[in-house]
Amino acid sequence: MQEFDLYVNSQEPNLGLYVRAGAALPDLSSLHPWEFYRAVAANELSAELVQRIQIDGHAFQDLG
Repeated sequence: MQEFDLYVNSQEPNLGLYVRAGAALPDLSSLHPWEFYRAVAANELSAELVQRIQIDGHAFQDLG
């Protein structure tokens, strides 16, 4: 099962950033402090979100 790492923005806790498990955060994430929250299995995410992560290497999601 494919897994992704979920990071949460400590300044905006309703904003999540998903990356492939074990991948480094993208350069754009240096603008805000991100904290690792947990690993997420692909079947816990929508197919659209998984596709965006696979294509772009990351995806943002409103967690609120």
